[in-house]
Amino acid sequence: MSTIAAHLDDVLSRIARATADAGRPAGSVHLLAVSKTFGADAVREALAAGQRAFGENYVQESLDKMAALSGETVDGQPLEWHFIGPLQSNKTRPVAEHFDWVHSVDRLKIAERLSAQRPANLPPLQVCLQVNISGEASKSGVAPADVPAVARAIAALPNLRLRGLMAIPEPEDDPARQRAPFKAVRELFDALRANGLALDTLSMGMSGDLEAAIAEGATMVRIGTAIFGARDYGPRA
Repeated sequence: MSTIAAHLDDVLSRIARATADAGRPAGSVHLLAVSKTFGADAVREALAAGQRAFGENYVQESLDKMAALSGETVDGQPLEWHFIGPLQSNKTRPVAEHFDWVHSVDRLKIAERLSAQRPANLPPLQVCLQVNISGEASKSGVAPADVPAVARAIAALPNLRLRGLMAIPEPEDDPARQRAPFKAVRELFDALRANGLALDTLSMGMSGDLEAAIAEGATMVRIGTAIFGARDYGPRA
């Protein structure tokens, strides 16, 4: 078993334990393997171990990786590409054209551009609205008070399907304190559903806090370091 395959197995075991501890059904939490800064060979190792969904932050790096992995499948299904990083207006077209999901929609303008630029021959782009739940100036995302209005506007756009909310809370080592921001996101999510939006995705939780996120209702966790190892951040497009 490769190192990446072994790490994947460990992460899936963590997810299964956390799901059971939360009293939730097995399989109700999906793993997004965050492959940003790692090359196509690392992704191939992960997909050989059965991982199909991958998260990316950098547009040009992602496009190069997609080209290198064109035609690869897992159990006969093509790879699923999720854009999870900050998205500038001038980068929306390639994302709309090549990705299956965007988790980091942080303002209506970005959603409108993605909708307008999504090719007609592709299914709707699956999107999550990013919430700046900790109020950090350095983080992207919609303020919690503005979430209902922005979510409803995005849900009305053609060529997109609003699936839910995404958040990256301020780092916190204490497991009890980790849960508070995730609970706040889940309460926003529940309120949107109660008001008629057909949402099914809470994208929250990373390598250091996935258990807290799952305890508060995460349906998709974004795990990179625990699978691929430490990253080398260099200049990227």
